[in-house]
Amino acid sequence: MFDFRYFLFIAPALILAMIAQAWLRSAYAKAMKQAAPLSGAAAARHILDSAGLYNVEVQQIGGQLSDHYDPRDKVLRLSTDVYSSRTAAAVGIAAHEAGHAIQDARNYAPLIIRNLAVPAANFGSSFSWILLIAGFVMTNQYLLWAGIGLFACVVFFQLINLPVEFDASSRARGILIEMNIVPREEMPAVRSVLNAAALTYVAATLQSVLTLLYYIMLASNRRD
Repeated sequence: MFDFRYFLFIAPALILAMIAQAWLRSAYAKAMKQAAPLSGAAAARHILDSAGLYNVEVQQIGGQLSDHYDPRDKVLRLSTDVYSSRTAAAVGIAAHEAGHAIQDARNYAPLIIRNLAVPAANFGSSFSWILLIAGFVMTNQYLLWAGIGLFACVVFFQLINLPVEFDASSRARGILIEMNIVPREEMPAVRSVLNAAALTYVAATLQSVLTLLYYIMLASNRRD
């Protein structure tokens, strides 16, 4: 099943992913050295309370850059460094995740669509490759296209996730300045972290789109 053409096909996405990861590591390390008046946890709590989201908890979790907002449990989870550090990186990431909580409370349409797409995306991610391999081995077009259809669910999820992430970052930048958590002149470090993180989502989405096009190309060639 190895096909070197696949790696040529997705090469732009792989290169972009490497650039994004290098930028994110560099921006995060730099912003972690820039002091902020609040810790990530305190900034998140302040932002949530100001938006009237007193019911959203802020919890500490392990890992690095494992920060996320859970819309089911209404919990904002921050990694140890972000939770406790009083740095530009910590408050920037915390504000981004708080932005997701605000999206959830305001019924932000792309977030609703993304959440509805989660089951289909998870199913497609788990089972599409089984149908694709079976379709190629058995030269069965129905299995091939069924696998492609399931993988398309993953691509759709990632595409709709982009505006959700971009909007959360935009909200974060505005909130940090408006609430004077980070002075405007110190925002470049925060902006760099958020933009680098956004680029990682773009790279992952591009890889999925190119992979989908690759599968479609193979299936079409087999039909011909």
